[in-house]
Amino acid sequence: MLRLFWLLVSALRALWWALRRLPAELAVALGAGSVDSPPRPHRVWIAIGVSLPTALLAAWFVPQVTLVMSPSIEAWAVRKDPGPIARGDYVMYTLFHPIAGPKPVNVTKHALCMPGDRLTWREMPSLSGPKVRDTQFFCNGTLLGTALPFTRDGRHLTHEMWTGVIPAGQMYIGSHHPQGFDSRYFGLVRLDRLTRMERIL
Repeated sequence: MLRLFWLLVSALRALWWALRRLPAELAVALGAGSVDSPPRPHRVWIAIGVSLPTALLAAWFVPQVTLVMSPSIEAWAVRKDPGPIARGDYVMYTLFHPIAGPKPVNVTKHALCMPGDRLTWREMPSLSGPKVRDTQFFCNGTLLGTALPFTRDGRHLTHEMWTGVIPAGQMYIGSHHPQGFDSRYFGLVRLDRLTRMERIL
């Protein structure tokens, strides 16, 4: 019992000395040279004048930035860039697909084949096996990418079967990365589901 009382007294003494030193330590925090020097509040106002606008700018800027997690796109960060979508622009799309997972994900791709362009595909022997085939996609005769029969972890992939002139209001989106997951698998997307993006990093 005596030992517990002594521990309580020691804790109260330590708290008392910490409270006695608080004004001096606060003076140092306010810009004093040492605990024995008077406070210099103007230094604090200078610090606030610098840090507050920086914090406000960060609070406005950060929510507008989207990090690109896919290695198939040559950008690390993008932001919304209003305006009509042109060929080659970055676009963001909310993807619903079993390969992407149980929840929808936002993916960043390029606008590669536009309304009025001719989209075609052809199958060819695959390097992944003797009895499977890869599918190459072309826009106006230019190779866009190759759909593979399997994912890296062995899951079966089905490619888009549509071919012809892309109708108004739809678009082929993707990348030239061999492992990119894009319109070669999930097909054309509606323009009203795309958001034009700008690369910032």
